[in-house]
Amino acid sequence: MPHFVLDCSDAVIKSQSPESIIQLVYQTAESTGLFDPQDIKVRINPFEHYIVGNAKDDFIHIFGNIMEGRSTEQKADLSRRIVSELKVLFPEVPIISINIRDFEKATYCNKTMV
Repeated sequence: MPHFVLDCSDAVIKSQSPESIIQLVYQTAESTGLFDPQDIKVRINPFEHYIVGNAKDDFIHIFGNIMEGRSTEQKADLSRRIVSELKVLFPEVPIISINIRDFEKATYCNKTMV
């Protein structure tokens, strides 16, 4: 863990390859030192049909799901770093955002834990 799921307008993956976007998010998350590099997961969901504020503006939003235990400052730094890197790669995209959510250790389960 963590999981970074990037929702975006389909124009985003037409202007840059999905692989380059995934690598950018992965490398930025890795650079924080908060995660084991083997645990970082990044996925992209492009959308053809959407509305943003009653318009069809391009957008990127990342849902970052991480195991609990990081401070608010660490999570804020992670958010700022990822948005800053995406802003450089996509200066023409008007909406770039992220939110970080904590998984609870007590309620998290995966295949290897059963």
